Amino acid sequence: MKKKDLLYVIRPEQQNEAALQELLELHPEIKFVSLMGVDFAGNDTDEKIPIKIFKEDMDTFLHGSAAQTDGSSVVLPGIATLNDARVDMQVDTSVNWFVDYNYEHFDEESGRMIGTLRLPCFLLHNGEQVGSRSILKLTLDYVEKEILALWAKHPVIPGLEHVKREEVEKLVFTSATELEFWVKTPREAAPIEALSSSQIMQEQYWQRTRGNVRTALEQTVETLELYGLEPEMGHKECGGIKGQIDANGHMTHVMEQLEVDWKFAGGVQTCDNELLARTIVKEVFRTNGLEVSFQAKPIHGVAGSGEHTHVGMAAKLKNGKLVNLFAPTDMKKDYLSAIGYGALMGLLKNYEVVNPLVSCTLDSLNRLKPGFEAPVCIVTSLGISPEVPSRNRTILAGLIRDLASPMATRIEMRSPNPYTNTYIALAAFYLSCLDGIKACIESGKGLKELEKEISKEAGEEGFYLEKDRQYRTEEDVFEDFNAAERDRLFGKPPATVWENLIAFDKYPEKVKVLTQGDILKAAYLQSFKEGALIRWCTELTGRIIPENIAAVIAMRKLHSADTCTDCDLSLWRKIQGLRTKLAKDSFEELSVFTSLRRAIANKDYDKASRLKVEMIELMEELESLYHDYKQNIID
Repeated sequence: MKKKDLLYVIRPEQQNEAALQELLELHPEIKFVSLMGVDFAGNDTDEKIPIKIFKEDMDTFLHGSAAQTDGSSVVLPGIATLNDARVDMQVDTSVNWFVDYNYEHFDEESGRMIGTLRLPCFLLHNGEQVGSRSILKLTLDYVEKEILALWAKHPVIPGLEHVKREEVEKLVFTSATELEFWVKTPREAAPIEALSSSQIMQEQYWQRTRGNVRTALEQTVETLELYGLEPEMGHKECGGIKGQIDANGHMTHVMEQLEVDWKFAGGVQTCDNELLARTIVKEVFRTNGLEVSFQAKPIHGVAGSGEHTHVGMAAKLKNGKLVNLFAPTDMKKDYLSAIGYGALMGLLKNYEVVNPLVSCTLDSLNRLKPGFEAPVCIVTSLGISPEVPSRNRTILAGLIRDLASPMATRIEMRSPNPYTNTYIALAAFYLSCLDGIKACIESGKGLKELEKEISKEAGEEGFYLEKDRQYRTEEDVFEDFNAAERDRLFGKPPATVWENLIAFDKYPEKVKVLTQGDILKAAYLQSFKEGALIRWCTELTGRIIPENIAAVIAMRKLHSADTCTDCDLSLWRKIQGLRTKLAKDSFEELSVFTSLRRAIANKDYDKASRLKVEMIELMEELESLYHDYKQNIID
């Protein structure tokens, strides 16, 4: 049985009882059904329901409550509570359904891989849609309605004079993600120095893959094609070192960073495709004896993995033609249309309350540090001039333009990572865009005036953007500004998850932008915050502190009295002082680790946040000192 003969996708027009019964009869290798709901943490549910049950009760699956779970199984804190825990699953018949194949389990009769039909679902609590998929779908419906109403009120939109409102059938929200990830040989690691040096010398980027890494990457691209994701590229990213080949011709000591890209889609389908792509990458590389990590910053001191998210908007006309609503009539004269400028300004102005929804883990904030092209500042770049599109990779929101292809005009958000909940992030992006679009259209200003607004200096009054902030630069954010200048011009970035989450309390007017339309409700933001806070505290106390304690204990004295130098003694005194400060309590003073644990236990999150920053700084200093100390021991 060839792979191409398997059933990979069931499209919306096939999601009726007659068509499904026929497809499932043709593909007896599909033995299970799984209902895929997505909670606020971005977790997708998975279970194995025998296909017989689905066939016998297909009407209920398609039109009723397909199954129930409870609040302990999904992350919906404060909504699905212990005394009101039931969560229903309602199948979504407006998107593609995918068949997930088990590469290691085969049907005895047909010899085909066993498949599970994954049914995307909305999560409902007390009859109300509450999951991530629902929030994105309802948000896009709301944004479409609001923009079309705005367009009817203001028939001539600057930069879109060639499009008449009465010609528009509907809006299309085009979006795309990509996956960067690290791949390694199980139980083998590479020294940080080698990884860092290789990155600085750019030895890996766009290099040729070899051995089982090459095989896995090629198989991944082929599999994405089978599922209709239309892969565009698979390649090596900047991180990694050259692997080795053992006596049997197998690759060992693999430590490489890769990326795969596929074609854009619309709204919820974009996010479903991303979940599928992540599963395919994991499974394909695992069958080739390789481990994959989608962590944003799996290795300190080396480039992390981003998941740049592209945001676009088009109008489908009644004659079938698509028109990009971000692209201006004259691409050589203007950067954006009024809708494009509004979308970009809305993203930037409201990003403080969007950021917690994008970066809500320790790992995600570890990536967002100066260097490695990770965005740390709320700022955009338009390019040197409309006639010469350029790209600044040091900013948060990049403008992607191609003079020969206006349909390619879009905004690239560079902050998301592979574990960002893209459903929630896209909902927040488009709600923020809507806020800026309304302001720009209702201002009555022309394109040059809108360009002036987004290009204003800090301290200059704007009609929409905040007076004391700068929102555009064509400079290198990391090299051309120091830390104090970045904080003053672009806003100080959060150092911890807690600092990020309290933005919901610090910026109530910006929270109103996210809750407009009563879809991404204040209760949902609070639930998201509670879930993120629980994970932050748990990871600190259950993983980070124990790992740091183990690292501190492992830093033993290595020098001997008869061969040590004054350098050894001086370094060891500093090391011992830091070890004590971090890990050893006395009656007079508690260690940083103990103080941090107690602050979390007492729910003093401000103090815990400060201690977390102090812990990281002290650990980095300690590791650097101990590295130098070990290097000087030659006994």
